[in-house]
Amino acid sequence: MATLQINGQTLDIGTIDPSTPLLWVLRDTLGLVGTKYGCGIAQCGACTVHLNGAPVRSCQIPVGNLTNEAITTIEGLAAADGSLTKVQAAWVAEDVPQCGYCQAGQIMSATALLQRNPNPTDADIDAAMSGNLCRCATYTRIKRAIKVAAGQQPATAFYNAAAVNGERA
Repeated sequence: MATLQINGQTLDIGTIDPSTPLLWVLRDTLGLVGTKYGCGIAQCGACTVHLNGAPVRSCQIPVGNLTNEAITTIEGLAAADGSLTKVQAAWVAEDVPQCGYCQAGQIMSATALLQRNPNPTDADIDAAMSGNLCRCATYTRIKRAIKVAAGQQPATAFYNAAAVNGERA
């Protein structure tokens, strides 16, 4: 029996082949499907998770290499009561996603950036996010959401659901 430390819990992954990529253990064995498969060669960032706080591509990391490592997935970011992190809240406020497929990886990379650098420059953001591709090209909204989460600018959402529904915001 093998176990992994995921989102603060010790989870049994059974007798998985140790060469199996973490991505497939997360999705197929543990049912944590927020982490996405994009390219399978660690080039797109859709499969980004945190390994001991650092963003890594789960499609290329064999689970056999992860004994006693702290793994955090997109499912493990929000608080136990469901409240969103600053990055997640900024993503919502800025209406970042279009199709949404890459967003878990984008959020994981942005979260890691702000944990190590709470006041990033544009160049810092570009460097940290350069390994995450977005097919819908929402890069401007991603950068703005990171700045909102860092407290560098106020939220400027394009879409106000309350206003559309006739409610007062």
